[in-house]
Amino acid sequence: MKDKLVLMIPGPTPVPESVLSALGRHPMGHRSADFSTILARVLEDLKWLHQTANDVLVLTASGTGTMEAGIVNFLSPGDRVLVCCNGKFAERWADMCDAYGLDAERIHGPWGKALDPEAVRRALEADTAKRVKAVIVTHSETSTGVINDLETLSRHIKAHGTALSIVDAVTSLGATSVPMDAWGLDVVASASQKGYMMPPGLGFIAVSPKAWKAYETAKLPKFYLDLGKYRAEAAHHTTPFTPAINLIFGLQVALQMMQEEGLDAIFARHSRHKTAIREAVRALGLSLYAGDDAAASPAVTAVTTQPVAAETLRSHLRKHFDIALAGGQDSLEGKIVRIGHLGFTNDRDILTVISALEASLAALGYNSFAPGAGISAATQNLAT
Repeated sequence: MKDKLVLMIPGPTPVPESVLSALGRHPMGHRSADFSTILARVLEDLKWLHQTANDVLVLTASGTGTMEAGIVNFLSPGDRVLVCCNGKFAERWADMCDAYGLDAERIHGPWGKALDPEAVRRALEADTAKRVKAVIVTHSETSTGVINDLETLSRHIKAHGTALSIVDAVTSLGATSVPMDAWGLDVVASASQKGYMMPPGLGFIAVSPKAWKAYETAKLPKFYLDLGKYRAEAAHHTTPFTPAINLIFGLQVALQMMQEEGLDAIFARHSRHKTAIREAVRALGLSLYAGDDAAASPAVTAVTTQPVAAETLRSHLRKHFDIALAGGQDSLEGKIVRIGHLGFTNDRDILTVISALEASLAALGYNSFAPGAGISAATQNLAT
């Protein structure tokens, strides 16, 4: 049915009507006093979301662009960095480091499992010469549905004394608590099309004083992504380059909605939806790709659908129920489906996707569950 598609993918995510309305406003001059007033409010609200007193800057960029800014602004060619790799996006940041001539040491962990913080601790403690300049961590690994123990990882990084923490929080910011100041994080990157309940197009990067100190001597090339320019202009509630003005309008409304709900309630809602989907999947006799509940992402759940082919299941859900799920990536292509449950989602959305999943499995000849088992499991967990 036209205009009925429901996005249950890990991004882009559904957008509230009030945000869509704000996006449709007539643009205003980005050097005007009116726009500066809006941007000033947005920058303060972003600090609230990041739980920080540090700078939070807005870029017209994707999450990848924001992560690239997080790397090039604080490092120099040949710098040694540790990249925590247990999924596709973590591997992307390692490849990015290679492209910039950094000495990137990959700390590998199995896909579908949380990274072992002890592996990072050992690598940092072995660096007695303090050559490691940064540790790059993907907090919520979208490709596998795993969340890494960022608090513990950050504690080991701080104990090193020299290394910066550079964090991909693209699918964790707004879905779970990322208290930048309390955890001592240095660089936190995220993007609009995930927990922010926005369309793609804006990137956000929060920067600690320690990272700004490193900026002073960083030698990697940068121009559009030079955060020093953004910081200088943000002090005057403006931007160094033309921003995505209408996305800023929408962001103002989205952040206001988040404040009305409250951080604790936002995080509890995402946790409840994660648990409901996981228990429903188990009740349907399917396997969770990331089986450890303690390491389950609040943003996305990866499901092994055998004996039903993953792409066949996705196609059936799209054709018959107008619901889009994400597929697997790289070595997981055709092997899993990924159910997004972050941002502008409520209990009805969770029950809808589970009921459609049940119906699709039955239609495709899979009958290893009692009718209604998934809905019953989801309902029980949503009621808690």
